[in-house]
Amino acid sequence: MDFTPTDDRRMIADSLRRFLSDTYPIEHRNKVAYDGAFHDPEGWAGLAELGIMGALVSEDDGGFGGAGFDITTVFEELGRKICPEPLLANLMALRLYAAFGKSERIEAIIAGSERAAFAFDESDSFGDLGEISATFEGGKLTGRKTVVYGGQAADWILVTAKSGGKLGLYEVKASDAEVLAYPMIDGGGAAEVVLDGTPAECVAEDATDAIEAALDAGRLALCAEAVGAMDVLKEMTRDYLMQRQQFGRPIALFQALQHRLVDFSIEIEQARSIVIHAGGKFETEERALAVAKAKNLIGRAGKLVAEEAVQMHGGIGMTWEYAGSHYAKRLIMIDHQLGDTEDQLRKVMALTDISSAA
Repeated sequence: MDFTPTDDRRMIADSLRRFLSDTYPIEHRNKVAYDGAFHDPEGWAGLAELGIMGALVSEDDGGFGGAGFDITTVFEELGRKICPEPLLANLMALRLYAAFGKSERIEAIIAGSERAAFAFDESDSFGDLGEISATFEGGKLTGRKTVVYGGQAADWILVTAKSGGKLGLYEVKASDAEVLAYPMIDGGGAAEVVLDGTPAECVAEDATDAIEAALDAGRLALCAEAVGAMDVLKEMTRDYLMQRQQFGRPIALFQALQHRLVDFSIEIEQARSIVIHAGGKFETEERALAVAKAKNLIGRAGKLVAEEAVQMHGGIGMTWEYAGSHYAKRLIMIDHQLGDTEDQLRKVMALTDISSAA
């Protein structure tokens, strides 16, 4: 299989990198990520003008991409600037709208005139779709959804709920629900969504397969974002080791630190390889297994890179003013989004035929 990026994907990556570099210097990124709407509405409009959301869905669904490598191309660049915009939320919502032919909503999101979020998790479900307790009855939803990424800035919220023993998907106007917004520990916004007889439209009565596919799209995006963030943190660490001097010479010349930098550079390349593998398998029946493997490895690699970078920087690596600390926080947070390393390991075991492998 040829993994060379297409001309279109290279153009998207180049355009997005230039835009993010101009729009999200670290000082501005930190200001908007923790304040008010927890993102930059002007930055969101700029992303829409570039057509970035269109790369996340297929041409048949109103976009111009939608493949696994399109997702990884976009999110790796977002990771390089730890961009706080709610693209993860809108990616999952777009995939769900596409699965059920909601072209009007897709067009509005791609144009940037509307934003959506996906509310699937609950405090007692621990990411298990089978444990969801929210219900839909008589055109109304009841329940509470937790950590709804991008929920604080959404116009529409897609909600998972039970009805007639099936897991369905329902659309709620955000203004009709109680949305409790807050910043995440690494910046960017999320919300608790309280539904108490909230009017909703049924998108699909049985949406389990589409929900799993949308979550896998989100996991793949997070893996690619982590690769972009790890790349930048590696360069920051290397530059710091070259600048910091001890005993009259750069500490980068100390062999022990060279070995550590090489070790976590190898981890980054392994992470990049498994994201490429998952991107290549995204349109196949092996999607779920490939994505779970990638998310498991990315969680472990991201933690190692974050810890090593902070340790090699010393005290400055933990300060708010230093950009590296924010990259380290983001890498740790990525592991916990949409299922951490342990969750993904259990999924790999469930999807792998252990008996045949033996």
